[in-house]
Amino acid sequence: MVQKQISTNHLKKESVLIINIHDGYGHIEYDQNEIVELAKSANFEVIKAIDVKVVTPNPSFYIGKGKVDEVKELKTILNFDHIVINQDITPAQEKKLSDITKSTIIDRTNLILIIFSQRAKSYEGRLQIELAQLEYLSTRLVRGWTHLERQKGGIGVRGGPGEKQIELDRRMLRDRVKQLKEKLKKLTQQRAMQRQRRRKSGVFTVAIVGYTNAGKSTLFNELTKHKIYAADQLFATLDTTSRKLFIPPVTPLVISDTVGFIKNLPTTLIESFKSTLEESTNADLLIHVVDSTNEEKHDHINQVNKILREIDADKIPQVLVLNQIDKNNTLPQKDRDEYDRINRIELSAKTGHGVEFLKQALVEYEANFNNREKPNYDENF
Repeated sequence: MVQKQISTNHLKKESVLIINIHDGYGHIEYDQNEIVELAKSANFEVIKAIDVKVVTPNPSFYIGKGKVDEVKELKTILNFDHIVINQDITPAQEKKLSDITKSTIIDRTNLILIIFSQRAKSYEGRLQIELAQLEYLSTRLVRGWTHLERQKGGIGVRGGPGEKQIELDRRMLRDRVKQLKEKLKKLTQQRAMQRQRRRKSGVFTVAIVGYTNAGKSTLFNELTKHKIYAADQLFATLDTTSRKLFIPPVTPLVISDTVGFIKNLPTTLIESFKSTLEESTNADLLIHVVDSTNEEKHDHINQVNKILREIDADKIPQVLVLNQIDKNNTLPQKDRDEYDRINRIELSAKTGHGVEFLKQALVEYEANFNNREKPNYDENF
Protein backbone atom coordinates (compact mmCIF):
# COMPACT_ATOMS: atom_id res chain seq x y z
CA MET A 1 0.00 0.00 0.00
CA VAL A 2 1.32 3.46 -0.81
CA GLN A 3 0.90 4.71 2.74
CA LYS A 4 3.35 2.05 3.93
CA GLN A 5 6.03 3.39 1.63
CA ILE A 6 5.62 7.05 2.49
CA SER A 7 7.49 8.36 5.50
CA THR A 8 5.59 9.98 8.33
CA ASN A 9 8.64 12.03 9.21
CA HIS A 10 7.50 15.63 8.90
CA LEU A 11 10.97 17.08 9.50
CA LYS A 12 11.97 16.42 5.89
CA LYS A 13 9.33 16.87 3.24
CA GLU A 14 9.23 14.23 0.53
CA SER A 15 9.25 15.59 -3.01
CA VAL A 16 6.63 14.96 -5.68
CA LEU A 17 6.06 15.48 -9.37
CA ILE A 18 2.47 16.52 -10.13
CA ILE A 19 0.78 15.13 -13.25
CA ASN A 20 -2.35 17.17 -13.89
CA ILE A 21 -4.45 15.10 -16.28
CA HIS A 22 -7.09 16.92 -18.34
CA ASP A 23 -9.16 16.41 -21.47
CA GLY A 24 -8.33 19.75 -23.07
CA TYR A 25 -11.48 21.44 -21.79
CA GLY A 26 -12.38 23.17 -18.54
CA HIS A 27 -10.10 25.22 -16.30
CA ILE A 28 -6.78 23.43 -16.59
CA GLU A 29 -4.81 25.98 -14.57
CA TYR A 30 -7.26 25.86 -11.66
CA ASP A 31 -7.22 22.04 -11.62
CA GLN A 32 -3.43 22.12 -11.47
CA ASN A 33 -3.47 24.68 -8.65
CA GLU A 34 -5.92 22.54 -6.67
CA ILE A 35 -3.90 19.32 -6.95
CA VAL A 36 -0.73 21.27 -6.04
CA GLU A 37 -2.48 22.62 -2.93
CA LEU A 38 -3.67 19.11 -2.06
CA ALA A 39 -0.09 17.84 -2.31
CA LYS A 40 1.15 20.66 -0.09
CA SER A 41 -1.64 19.91 2.39
CA ALA A 42 -0.27 16.35 2.55
CA ASN A 43 3.09 17.88 3.53
CA PHE A 44 4.80 17.14 0.22
CA GLU A 45 7.27 19.41 -1.53
CA VAL A 46 6.10 19.99 -5.09
CA ILE A 47 9.16 19.92 -7.38
CA LYS A 48 7.32 20.38 -10.65
CA ALA A 49 3.81 20.20 -12.10
CA ILE A 50 3.05 19.19 -15.68
CA ASP A 51 -0.21 19.12 -17.63
CA VAL A 52 -1.02 15.99 -19.61
CA LYS A 53 -3.95 15.81 -22.02
CA VAL A 54 -5.65 12.40 -21.96
CA VAL A 55 -8.71 11.76 -24.11
CA THR A 56 -8.52 7.96 -24.03
CA PRO A 57 -6.52 6.52 -21.10
CA ASN A 58 -3.62 4.26 -22.00
CA PRO A 59 -4.48 0.74 -20.72
CA SER A 60 -0.96 0.25 -19.33
CA PHE A 61 0.03 3.63 -17.86
CA TYR A 62 -3.10 5.83 -18.17
CA ILE A 63 -0.88 8.52 -19.74
CA GLY A 64 0.69 8.00 -23.18
CA LYS A 65 4.04 6.31 -23.75
CA GLY A 66 5.60 9.60 -24.85
CA LYS A 67 4.65 11.25 -21.57
CA VAL A 68 5.96 8.23 -19.66
CA ASP A 69 9.36 8.76 -21.31
CA GLU A 70 9.19 12.47 -20.38
CA VAL A 71 8.45 11.57 -16.75
CA LYS A 72 11.37 9.10 -16.72
CA GLU A 73 13.66 11.89 -17.94
CA LEU A 74 12.33 14.26 -15.27
CA LYS A 75 12.97 11.58 -12.66
CA THR A 76 16.63 11.47 -13.70
CA ILE A 77 16.94 15.26 -13.57
CA LEU A 78 14.85 16.13 -10.51
CA ASN A 79 15.07 12.89 -8.50
CA PHE A 80 11.65 13.32 -6.86
CA ASP A 81 10.30 10.73 -4.40
CA HIS A 82 6.73 10.26 -5.64
CA ILE A 83 4.40 11.02 -8.53
CA VAL A 84 0.98 12.51 -7.74
CA ILE A 85 -1.68 12.06 -10.42
CA ASN A 86 -4.80 14.19 -10.44
CA GLN A 87 -6.92 11.19 -11.40
CA ASP A 88 -7.85 7.75 -10.10
CA ILE A 89 -6.00 4.97 -11.92
CA THR A 90 -6.30 1.19 -11.79
CA PRO A 91 -3.99 -0.96 -9.62
CA ALA A 92 -2.43 -2.42 -12.78
CA GLN A 93 -1.73 1.04 -14.24
CA GLU A 94 -0.31 2.16 -10.90
CA LYS A 95 2.07 -0.81 -10.75
CA LYS A 96 3.30 -0.48 -14.34
CA LEU A 97 3.80 3.27 -14.06
CA SER A 98 5.60 2.83 -10.75
CA ASP A 99 7.90 0.14 -12.15
CA ILE A 100 8.86 2.09 -15.25
CA THR A 101 9.38 5.45 -13.50
CA LYS A 102 10.94 3.97 -10.34
CA SER A 103 8.60 6.14 -8.25
CA THR A 104 5.72 5.62 -5.87
CA ILE A 105 2.44 6.57 -7.58
CA ILE A 106 -0.19 8.45 -5.55
CA ASP A 107 -3.53 8.90 -7.28
CA ARG A 108 -6.15 11.48 -6.28
CA THR A 109 -8.07 9.22 -3.90
CA ASN A 110 -4.93 8.08 -2.10
CA LEU A 111 -3.68 11.66 -1.79
CA ILE A 112 -6.91 12.73 -0.08
CA LEU A 113 -6.71 9.66 2.17
CA ILE A 114 -3.18 10.64 3.19
CA ILE A 115 -4.36 14.16 4.08
CA PHE A 116 -7.30 12.82 6.06
CA SER A 117 -5.10 10.34 7.96
CA GLN A 118 -2.84 13.24 9.01
CA ARG A 119 -5.70 15.51 10.09
CA ALA A 120 -8.21 13.24 11.85
CA LYS A 121 -7.97 13.82 15.60
CA SER A 122 -11.09 12.29 17.15
CA TYR A 123 -11.54 8.60 17.83
CA GLU A 124 -14.39 8.41 15.33
CA GLY A 125 -12.45 10.32 12.71
CA ARG A 126 -9.51 7.93 12.97
CA LEU A 127 -11.83 4.93 12.64
CA GLN A 128 -13.44 6.47 9.57
CA ILE A 129 -10.07 7.10 7.93
CA GLU A 130 -8.79 3.60 8.66
CA LEU A 131 -11.95 2.13 7.16
CA ALA A 132 -11.57 4.26 4.01
CA GLN A 133 -7.90 3.27 3.71
CA LEU A 134 -8.69 -0.44 4.04
CA GLU A 135 -11.49 -0.17 1.48
CA TYR A 136 -8.97 1.46 -0.87
CA LEU A 137 -6.31 -1.16 -0.06
CA SER A 138 -8.72 -4.02 -0.77
CA THR A 139 -8.47 -3.25 -4.49
CA ARG A 140 -4.67 -3.11 -4.32
CA LEU A 141 -3.87 -5.98 -1.99
CA VAL A 142 -1.49 -7.70 -4.42
CA ARG A 143 0.27 -4.37 -4.96
CA GLY A 144 0.55 -3.81 -1.22
CA TRP A 145 2.06 -7.18 -0.43
CA THR A 146 4.90 -7.44 -2.96
CA HIS A 147 6.93 -9.57 -0.52
CA LEU A 148 4.72 -12.50 -1.56
CA GLU A 149 6.25 -12.52 -5.03
CA ARG A 150 9.52 -13.78 -3.53
CA GLN A 151 7.94 -16.81 -1.87
CA LYS A 152 8.25 -20.23 -3.46
CA GLY A 153 5.49 -22.77 -3.89
CA GLY A 154 5.10 -25.63 -1.44
CA ILE A 155 3.83 -29.21 -1.59
CA GLY A 156 0.13 -29.64 -0.99
CA VAL A 157 -0.64 -25.91 -1.17
CA ARG A 158 -2.31 -24.73 -4.34
CA GLY A 159 -0.30 -21.84 -5.68
CA GLY A 160 2.24 -22.15 -2.87
CA PRO A 161 2.64 -20.29 0.45
CA GLY A 162 2.41 -16.98 -1.39
CA GLU A 163 -1.17 -17.56 -2.37
CA LYS A 164 -1.96 -18.91 1.08
CA GLN A 165 -0.46 -15.81 2.70
CA ILE A 166 -2.41 -13.41 0.51
CA GLU A 167 -5.63 -15.23 1.35
CA LEU A 168 -4.77 -14.80 5.03
CA ASP A 169 -4.12 -11.12 4.38
CA ARG A 170 -7.47 -10.76 2.66
CA ARG A 171 -9.25 -12.42 5.56
CA MET A 172 -7.45 -10.18 8.07
CA LEU A 173 -8.47 -7.16 6.02
CA ARG A 174 -12.11 -8.28 5.85
CA ASP A 175 -12.15 -8.97 9.60
CA ARG A 176 -10.71 -5.53 10.39
CA VAL A 177 -13.21 -3.82 8.06
CA LYS A 178 -16.03 -5.66 9.83
CA GLN A 179 -14.71 -4.56 13.25
CA LEU A 180 -14.43 -0.94 12.14
CA LYS A 181 -17.95 -0.92 10.70
CA GLU A 182 -19.33 -2.35 13.95
CA LYS A 183 -17.53 0.30 16.03
CA LEU A 184 -18.71 3.08 13.72
CA LYS A 185 -22.25 1.69 13.85
CA LYS A 186 -22.25 2.04 17.64
CA LEU A 187 -20.94 5.60 17.39
CA THR A 188 -23.61 6.37 14.79
CA GLN A 189 -26.28 5.05 17.17
CA GLN A 190 -24.90 7.28 19.91
CA ARG A 191 -25.08 10.28 17.59
CA ALA A 192 -28.63 9.36 16.65
CA MET A 193 -29.63 9.25 20.33
CA GLN A 194 -28.06 12.67 20.89
CA ARG A 195 -29.95 14.09 17.90
CA GLN A 196 -33.16 12.48 19.13
CA ARG A 197 -32.75 14.17 22.50
CA ARG A 198 -32.20 17.50 20.74
CA ARG A 199 -35.33 16.89 18.67
CA LYS A 200 -37.40 16.15 21.75
CA SER A 201 -36.14 19.31 23.42
CA GLY A 202 -37.03 21.32 20.31
CA VAL A 203 -33.45 22.49 19.68
CA PHE A 204 -32.90 24.11 16.28
CA THR A 205 -29.83 22.60 14.57
CA VAL A 206 -27.61 24.26 11.98
CA ALA A 207 -24.76 22.73 9.95
CA ILE A 208 -22.06 24.72 8.16
CA VAL A 209 -21.17 23.10 4.84
CA GLY A 210 -19.08 24.12 1.85
CA TYR A 211 -16.12 23.47 -0.40
CA THR A 212 -12.86 22.94 1.44
CA ASN A 213 -11.01 26.12 2.42
CA ALA A 214 -14.06 28.36 1.92
CA GLY A 215 -13.83 29.68 5.49
CA LYS A 216 -16.30 27.43 7.32
CA SER A 217 -14.24 27.06 10.50
CA THR A 218 -13.45 30.78 10.58
CA LEU A 219 -17.18 31.54 10.38
CA PHE A 220 -17.89 28.94 13.07
CA ASN A 221 -15.32 30.60 15.34
CA GLU A 222 -16.77 34.05 14.68
CA LEU A 223 -20.31 32.91 15.52
CA THR A 224 -19.52 30.82 18.59
CA LYS A 225 -16.38 32.64 19.81
CA HIS A 226 -14.86 29.18 19.95
CA LYS A 227 -11.35 28.63 18.65
CA ILE A 228 -11.24 25.50 16.53
CA TYR A 229 -8.32 25.17 14.14
CA ALA A 230 -8.72 27.27 11.00
CA ALA A 231 -6.03 27.74 8.35
CA ASP A 232 -5.67 28.74 4.71
CA GLN A 233 -5.24 25.18 3.47
CA LEU A 234 -7.36 22.38 2.07
CA PHE A 235 -9.02 20.15 4.69
CA ALA A 236 -7.63 22.13 7.63
CA THR A 237 -10.18 20.46 9.91
CA LEU A 238 -11.91 17.11 9.55
CA ASP A 239 -13.71 16.33 12.77
CA THR A 240 -17.20 17.73 13.20
CA THR A 241 -17.47 20.23 16.06
CA SER A 242 -20.85 21.20 17.56
CA ARG A 243 -21.53 24.07 19.95
CA LYS A 244 -24.54 25.80 21.44
CA LEU A 245 -25.16 29.29 20.11
CA PHE A 246 -27.37 31.86 21.78
CA ILE A 247 -28.59 34.83 19.75
CA PRO A 248 -31.16 36.92 21.66
CA PRO A 249 -34.10 36.62 21.64
CA VAL A 250 -34.09 32.99 20.37
CA THR A 251 -33.53 29.94 22.52
CA PRO A 252 -30.09 28.30 22.19
CA LEU A 253 -29.50 26.49 18.92
CA VAL A 254 -26.83 23.93 18.05
CA ILE A 255 -24.42 24.74 15.23
CA SER A 256 -21.93 22.28 13.70
CA ASP A 257 -18.82 22.79 11.59
CA THR A 258 -18.47 19.88 9.16
CA VAL A 259 -15.74 18.47 6.93
CA GLY A 260 -15.15 20.37 3.70
CA PHE A 261 -16.17 18.94 0.34
CA ILE A 262 -14.09 18.76 -2.81
CA LYS A 263 -14.56 17.89 -6.46
CA ASN A 264 -14.63 14.12 -7.03
CA LEU A 265 -14.62 13.36 -3.30
CA PRO A 266 -13.76 9.63 -3.15
CA THR A 267 -16.78 7.36 -2.70
CA THR A 268 -14.93 5.45 0.02
CA LEU A 269 -14.65 8.65 2.02
CA ILE A 270 -18.31 9.54 1.56
CA GLU A 271 -19.28 6.07 2.77
CA SER A 272 -16.83 6.09 5.70
CA PHE A 273 -17.78 9.62 6.77
CA LYS A 274 -21.54 9.12 6.53
CA SER A 275 -21.95 9.19 10.30
CA THR A 276 -20.15 12.54 10.41
CA LEU A 277 -21.98 13.87 7.36
CA GLU A 278 -25.26 12.98 9.07
CA GLU A 279 -24.81 16.22 11.03
CA SER A 280 -25.66 17.85 7.71
CA THR A 281 -28.37 15.34 6.80
CA ASN A 282 -30.22 15.87 10.09
CA ALA A 283 -29.82 19.63 10.38
CA ASP A 284 -32.80 22.00 10.23
CA LEU A 285 -30.78 24.56 8.26
CA LEU A 286 -27.58 24.50 6.20
CA ILE A 287 -25.19 27.44 5.97
CA HIS A 288 -23.47 26.92 2.63
CA VAL A 289 -20.17 28.86 2.75
CA VAL A 290 -18.52 29.87 -0.52
CA ASP A 291 -15.23 31.66 -1.18
CA SER A 292 -16.57 34.63 -3.15
CA THR A 293 -13.09 35.45 -4.51
CA ASN A 294 -12.54 32.05 -6.10
CA GLU A 295 -13.05 32.03 -9.88
CA GLU A 296 -14.44 28.50 -9.60
CA LYS A 297 -17.06 29.42 -6.98
CA HIS A 298 -20.03 28.44 -9.16
CA ASP A 299 -18.52 25.02 -9.80
CA HIS A 300 -17.81 24.69 -6.06
CA ILE A 301 -21.45 25.43 -5.27
CA ASN A 302 -22.52 22.75 -7.73
CA GLN A 303 -20.03 20.21 -6.32
CA VAL A 304 -21.25 20.78 -2.75
CA ASN A 305 -24.90 20.50 -3.80
CA LYS A 306 -24.06 17.30 -5.67
CA ILE A 307 -22.64 15.71 -2.51
CA LEU A 308 -25.59 16.98 -0.47
CA ARG A 309 -27.85 15.14 -2.90
CA GLU A 310 -25.76 11.97 -2.46
CA ILE A 311 -26.26 12.05 1.32
CA ASP A 312 -29.95 13.05 1.04
CA ALA A 313 -29.42 16.52 2.48
CA ASP A 314 -30.50 18.51 -0.58
CA LYS A 315 -34.05 19.16 0.67
CA ILE A 316 -32.88 21.00 3.80
CA PRO A 317 -33.32 24.81 3.72
CA GLN A 318 -30.07 26.52 2.82
CA VAL A 319 -28.58 29.99 3.26
CA LEU A 320 -25.82 30.74 0.76
CA VAL A 321 -22.98 32.69 2.38
CA LEU A 322 -20.50 34.40 0.05
CA ASN A 323 -17.47 34.77 2.28
CA GLN A 324 -14.22 36.79 2.14
CA ILE A 325 -15.70 40.07 0.87
CA ASP A 326 -12.83 41.78 2.73
CA LYS A 327 -10.54 40.71 -0.12
CA ASN A 328 -12.65 42.68 -2.62
CA ASN A 329 -13.41 45.59 -0.30
CA THR A 330 -17.14 45.15 -0.91
CA LEU A 331 -19.93 45.89 1.57
CA PRO A 332 -21.96 43.22 3.35
CA GLN A 333 -25.44 42.60 2.02
CA LYS A 334 -28.35 40.17 2.23
CA ASP A 335 -30.98 38.96 -0.23
CA ARG A 336 -34.39 37.43 0.35
CA ASP A 337 -36.35 34.89 -1.69
CA GLU A 338 -39.99 35.03 -2.80
CA TYR A 339 -41.07 33.83 0.65
CA ASP A 340 -39.21 36.76 2.30
CA ARG A 341 -36.61 34.41 3.78
CA ILE A 342 -32.96 35.46 3.84
CA ASN A 343 -31.33 33.09 1.36
CA ARG A 344 -28.08 34.85 0.37
CA ILE A 345 -25.56 36.83 2.42
CA GLU A 346 -22.26 38.48 1.55
CA LEU A 347 -19.93 38.78 4.53
CA SER A 348 -16.41 38.41 5.87
CA ALA A 349 -15.94 35.74 8.52
CA LYS A 350 -12.43 37.07 9.11
CA THR A 351 -13.44 40.64 10.00
CA GLY A 352 -16.98 39.89 11.19
CA HIS A 353 -18.53 42.36 8.76
CA GLY A 354 -21.95 41.12 7.66
CA VAL A 355 -22.14 38.37 10.30
CA GLU A 356 -25.05 40.28 11.86
CA PHE A 357 -27.06 39.45 8.70
CA LEU A 358 -26.38 35.76 9.25
CA LYS A 359 -27.43 36.03 12.89
CA GLN A 360 -30.63 37.71 11.74
CA ALA A 361 -31.25 34.82 9.32
CA LEU A 362 -30.71 32.29 12.13
CA VAL A 363 -33.17 34.13 14.37
CA GLU A 364 -35.81 34.18 11.64
CA TYR A 365 -35.38 30.53 10.64
CA GLU A 366 -35.39 29.46 14.29
CA ALA A 367 -38.61 31.39 14.87
CA ASN A 368 -40.26 29.66 11.90
CA PHE A 369 -38.97 26.33 13.20
CA ASN A 370 -40.62 26.85 16.58
CA ASN A 371 -43.86 27.98 14.92
CA ARG A 372 -43.90 25.11 12.44
CA GLU A 373 -47.16 23.65 13.79
CA LYS A 374 -49.10 26.86 13.22
CA PRO A 375 -51.74 26.80 10.43
CA ASN A 376 -50.08 29.58 8.43
CA TYR A 377 -46.73 27.80 8.35
CA ASP A 378 -45.37 27.21 4.87
CA GLU A 379 -44.99 23.42 4.55
CA ASN A 380 -42.46 23.91 1.73
CA PHE A 381 -40.09 25.73 4.09
